[in-house]
Amino acid sequence: MPYKLVKPKIDMTVRKLCRLPYHNHSKGCPNYNHKAGCPPNSLAISKILKLNKKIYVIWNAFNFAKHRQRMKHLHSQWSQRQIGCCLYWQGQARKSLQIEIARFKIRHHNYLILECPESHGVNVTRTMKRIGIELEWPPVYLAYQVAIAGKGKESNERIIQKTSSNKLGTNKRTIFSR
Repeated sequence: MPYKLVKPKIDMTVRKLCRLPYHNHSKGCPNYNHKAGCPPNSLAISKILKLNKKIYVIWNAFNFAKHRQRMKHLHSQWSQRQIGCCLYWQGQARKSLQIEIARFKIRHHNYLILECPESHGVNVTRTMKRIGIELEWPPVYLAYQVAIAGKGKESNERIIQKTSSNKLGTNKRTIFSR
């Protein structure tokens, strides 16, 4: 059962992490200000969920160390950067998170799921620490995928419409799900 009740650590400054440079991306994540579910276009969690109601964190722990071993065995000539490249593992990890979300929804009807909590101002590292899980940065053994679930505000239908059909066009990835 990889979900627990949690009081999320809200800190809107985590949205700035998207702007930090990383390999081949000197301006940070290329989705920033281009994808509907990404900052600065994404709404604050306080505008989406009722924070005075139960909030759950749902997660998947992907065995990153095992993946790296497997990739090294399959591609012995690859660099460490290639072996750990998210293109080769993130899809599988996200699929596992979707399975956990589906399991959660069986028992928790009418909860709104935020699949990218950082973009809504949730400090995922501190939130996970509140339930006893220490995230590794950068991941060495386990890479976590995390979602937040809560009761949506009454106006969430308009919020969902506005967010998913803004000037940026259609967003193929689910921003919110019920």
